[in-house]
Amino acid sequence: MARQRWVIGNWKMHGSLASNEAWVKSVLAAPLGVRSGVCVPTPYLPQMGHLLSDGDLRLGAQDVSEYASGAYTGQVSAEMLVEFGVDLVIVGHCECRQYLGDTSERVARKVLAALRAGLKPVLCVGETLAEREGGHTFSILAQQMTPVVQSLSAQDWSNLIIAYEPVWAIGTGKSASPEHAQEAHEVLRGLIRRYDEMAAERVPILYGGSVKPGNAAAVFAMPDVDGGLIGGASLVADDFNAIVAAAAG
Repeated sequence: MARQRWVIGNWKMHGSLASNEAWVKSVLAAPLGVRSGVCVPTPYLPQMGHLLSDGDLRLGAQDVSEYASGAYTGQVSAEMLVEFGVDLVIVGHCECRQYLGDTSERVARKVLAALRAGLKPVLCVGETLAEREGGHTFSILAQQMTPVVQSLSAQDWSNLIIAYEPVWAIGTGKSASPEHAQEAHEVLRGLIRRYDEMAAERVPILYGGSVKPGNAAAVFAMPDVDGGLIGGASLVADDFNAIVAAAAG
């Protein structure tokens, strides 16, 4: 079975009601070609859910609580996201790990919360520049992946997306070479294989880290790269469309 190819935008803390509407009109006017989605700030989920209701572009959130409900001010549960038509949710983004204190164990609980609510979590993993230069990339990936993969059932694997995002390449303009991306993706697929052979061949692994129209095709051509999690370039509709076209081949 061929793996699904995805291009998912991550707007981070950007957007406005007017610019969101213009972006959607431009993106939906172009053929998608591969499975695509956009993860937007929480306040824009109702607007974007309405704008995307008649198209094939999936709506995503940028984080989710590990808890179903309770005294957790500022948190948003998976069940709440589902009520607004959300399909995808980013979990474990390096900015949440760095600024919000997400540990790999908490990320695993968030993944399970998303799965139990019927969402498709986009699990982010990746190393810092210091970890890369110290030769620790693969041990870091294992540390981040292990709490998640140990907790998944066979059915859960079919609803999981993984995104390899080298922290040193996010928002810096520096992108991993296609060969480095392939090497890391191959390691991630090998980690999955330890737990589920079939899942290792099915789970999409996306590359995230300064993907642009100019480098997308080369990165996506690697055998274990199944698309991209796109940050800054996803804010420009024409750039997002070009990256989707590159993924579609």
